[in-house]
Amino acid sequence: MTGKLIGLGVGPGDPELLTLKGARLLRRATTIAYVALHDVPSFARSIVATHLRPTLQEIRIDLTMTEAREPAQKAYDTGAEAIAKVLERGEDVICLCEGDALFYGSFMYLAARLSDRFAVEVVPGVTSISAATAQAVMALTARNEVLTILPATLPDAVLRQQIEGSDSIVIMKLGRHLPRIRALLTDMNLTATYVERASLPNGSVMQLDQAPEISPYFSLLLITKGNDPWLNR
Repeated sequence: MTGKLIGLGVGPGDPELLTLKGARLLRRATTIAYVALHDVPSFARSIVATHLRPTLQEIRIDLTMTEAREPAQKAYDTGAEAIAKVLERGEDVICLCEGDALFYGSFMYLAARLSDRFAVEVVPGVTSISAATAQAVMALTARNEVLTILPATLPDAVLRQQIEGSDSIVIMKLGRHLPRIRALLTDMNLTATYVERASLPNGSVMQLDQAPEISPYFSLLLITKGNDPWLNR
């Protein structure tokens, strides 16, 4: 029998937000895999470090920071091959993924390469959006309101159209795009809450007009138009 590929969402950063099921699986794990930028420690691994055994086998999948898709695809190909060798021996492999494994998660690329040959299980995790709304103590949606999640990398025209058609919006992947997004929201006469490093000790919450010019990777914007009376009481 072959092993099982397990995609484990480890949460947004606070180690205590790892699920009980995730902690239990990690304590008995023999092999883990994770994606990390070249020469940068894995954030996902650091979240669960206290649950890992010293004898654990680790498969690190190095990615290079580039907009080109080909280098990342090759890295996932190589990583999937290494994981497959362990699965073929009948051992399970737990793939760590920040937040939730299937919400902008790297696990989906590994599952796509391996699910036709091996059993796959996914353990959900707390998303960055859940952590951000909790830290901001901010309700995003109520009753029949529509929530839209947008990457800041989209063109302004697409962002504007999506924002206009939604009641509440989360804009992710800010980084160097924050000045452009700030200008767009100002033009649309919308305010936003900026959340950086949600759930971490150095996390912060502020209004968009107080946010830095360039934001880190772990940041997002929360926008609600407040159409529901419950949000305006």
